[in-house]
Amino acid sequence: MSKFELVFVPTPSIGHLVPFCKFAEKLVDRDERLCVTILIIRPPPTWGSTIDAFIKRISSAPEGNRIRYIILAQIEPPSLEELAKSIEHYISLFIANYRPIVKDAIISNKSWPATDSNPKIIGLVIDMFCTSMIDVANELDIPSYLFFTSGAAFLGFLFYLSVWHDQFGRELNRFDGDLNIAAYAHPVPSKFLPSFAFVKDGYDSFRNHAVRFKETKGIIINTIEEFESYAVNSLASDPELPPVYTAGFLLNFEAQNGNGNSKSEDEEIMKWLDQQPPSSVLFLCFGSAGIFEAPQLIQMASGLERSGVSFLWSIRLPVDAETTKLEEILPQGFLERTKNRGIVCGWAPQVDILAHKATRAFVSHCGWNSTIESVWHGVPIVAWPLYAEQHINAFQLVRDLEVAVELTMNYRMRDSDHSEIVKAEEMEKAIRLIMDSEKPLRKRVKEMGEICRNALTEGGSSFISLGRFIETILDS
Repeated sequence: MSKFELVFVPTPSIGHLVPFCKFAEKLVDRDERLCVTILIIRPPPTWGSTIDAFIKRISSAPEGNRIRYIILAQIEPPSLEELAKSIEHYISLFIANYRPIVKDAIISNKSWPATDSNPKIIGLVIDMFCTSMIDVANELDIPSYLFFTSGAAFLGFLFYLSVWHDQFGRELNRFDGDLNIAAYAHPVPSKFLPSFAFVKDGYDSFRNHAVRFKETKGIIINTIEEFESYAVNSLASDPELPPVYTAGFLLNFEAQNGNGNSKSEDEEIMKWLDQQPPSSVLFLCFGSAGIFEAPQLIQMASGLERSGVSFLWSIRLPVDAETTKLEEILPQGFLERTKNRGIVCGWAPQVDILAHKATRAFVSHCGWNSTIESVWHGVPIVAWPLYAEQHINAFQLVRDLEVAVELTMNYRMRDSDHSEIVKAEEMEKAIRLIMDSEKPLRKRVKEMGEICRNALTEGGSSFISLGRFIETILDS
């Protein structure tokens, strides 16, 4: 039997690597002729994040499942001056410097074990920051495809940047008013745009990426057609874009946030949840980079206490925090007063918590992976975006999709000039709104979760779309 190989180049962060790996698994499970090589770039120390645990895990994975990982040699990162321009610019420049290494890796690692009889490379699948790798695909005369790990609406916003630039020739600002972006059902207030849209180098970087997205032979999105129907239809009907495929939701059900937890600590959290009444617990978690300073944590604790609800609160402290003792950071006596109705932890097994029958709502930063995990399990969201594309995600979830309520959409964790402390009163109000009522929103989220699960089964929209993608790449 002939074998066909796809080579993946993901952005080196967990939020991108995990969906790429799940997509690879979907492909090889669906068609036994396919195999995938994933080229792993190590992030530079300046990113402040690590994928060491991920690399350790994949290095110990058994061979023979038609997915292999090649860890590329590290190179000197760009200067700190480049980082100061914007993180998006820095990431893109860093990855672009890997072009010759990626090209050599593809040429040098064509042969598989003898049982797989030297597969033919039929495509290079790139991440949103990796459009420089389209040059490699062109040099090797293989087609390139974009796998977009975020949602369809955010992709539509990136395409909108060129529309804006053609009209105004500049980056956006917070005072540009409401914007009519084709992928959104409602006008988007400019104050809810991602911070990079207001910074020239970040804006230019993503605008240029989006221009190059159109050079690919197809765009695969980690979403479900029924969930983002307005945005998906907008992209699919645009004659300037390559074919669009909805392959989501690509969830990692085995994923645990517990890089910092022992197994017993995670078990203790789940044991506590088992003891709670159904649909009674508020879960608060803001991702691995969602870090608040002490003044904000104090307001959050006060809001939680005043709400009277049961809660499970995952807190990540700054690496330079003066103390790691929560009793010294949170309001005096808070942990003692709430010990019978709440747990405060460091890392949390997010997937398991969202799947648990006791979980009623999720206060989230609205990162795409957290969003689709929450919707999948039918858990409504309280939106508190912090950075990256999370603000425009939150707008979409609250206004277009109606699966979330707004706590705040003006908080910007990495922008002290435009970040006000969210007060305990605001926190309490949003908590009561999501926990006390049987709003249509709650029913809608549960119904959407069921629709999304059906989309991945045989005959569902994502199942069919993935099949179309496979047919396309095998026939090309």
